[in-house]
Amino acid sequence: MRKPTVSSRKPAKPRRAAAVARPSKKPGAGRAAKPAPRRPAGHAPAPASRDGRTPDRRATEKVVRGGKVSAGGDVAVGPSRGKYVYCIIEAGDPLRFGPVGIGADPSEVYTVHYRNLGAVVSDAPLEVLDSTRENVLAHERVNEAVMREHTVIPMSFGTVFKTREDIVELLRSAAEAFRDVLNKMQNKLEFGLKVLWDRDQAVREVEAEDEDISRLKKEISGQKGPTYFARMQYGRLVDAALHARSERYVAAVLDELRDVSVASRINKPIGDKMIMNAAFLISRDQEQAFDAKVKSVASRFDKLTFKYTGPWPPYNFVNIRLKLERA
Repeated sequence: MRKPTVSSRKPAKPRRAAAVARPSKKPGAGRAAKPAPRRPAGHAPAPASRDGRTPDRRATEKVVRGGKVSAGGDVAVGPSRGKYVYCIIEAGDPLRFGPVGIGADPSEVYTVHYRNLGAVVSDAPLEVLDSTRENVLAHERVNEAVMREHTVIPMSFGTVFKTREDIVELLRSAAEAFRDVLNKMQNKLEFGLKVLWDRDQAVREVEAEDEDISRLKKEISGQKGPTYFARMQYGRLVDAALHARSERYVAAVLDELRDVSVASRINKPIGDKMIMNAAFLISRDQEQAFDAKVKSVASRFDKLTFKYTGPWPPYNFVNIRLKLERA
């Protein structure tokens, strides 16, 4: 079988596992364990219970819904069931979070434990899940519900294991790394901040303030012949001026928020209007201070638009990369 392994920024010395705590993006595509091998021909399947699952919950579950017996005696069987993992928390007792998991009919979310570590999971098809809006929102919804009472290590979207035992092995093998990350993320939340501007207005401002840009614009508008090289030079100067101006804005915003945040991460802006796409790691006791500071900064930079979201699990500051090793 394949066993999951985890690594850490400071490798923990796991026997078969390595876990990594490093910056990542919001939940993306995860990994799915390989389906269990088919039973040999002639081997009788385990009896199914009323809900279509095998009595032994520890084994890989198979679902039979409306199966029909063909002339040859074969039964149509649904896909194998695995365990979808949302996050890792510190908890010694079994917990249930209700039917809020991934699926057309939201699945029950509960914990699988190794000592004082718990993986928050739900039953799911043993396959790669499509990153549809509904599935991604369900993944985030579970993490948000859990983080109200617990510090979480969020897993990437689409992380599926074959069995409960595989998850216990992950927790056991990477226990030291998980505890280290949980300690660093204790009582920490993530907030997102996107800053946008009116690019056309910014261009008009640099044209008015920069003599070279202003001169080139007049030359281009007054020339009757080809203006290719003048336009190329004008475009380069405008782009450079806009880039310098946006960097000054970003530096000023980061400087204002530094005192009320533990850490920040700058992601790539999206589109021409966005000049800043950042994530901030905040202590729970600084949440109100951070909120007030963002509003204060936004009121002073009236030419900019601030889009502020959170709190989130620390997606941008923790990433667990799972690797599979053949045992």
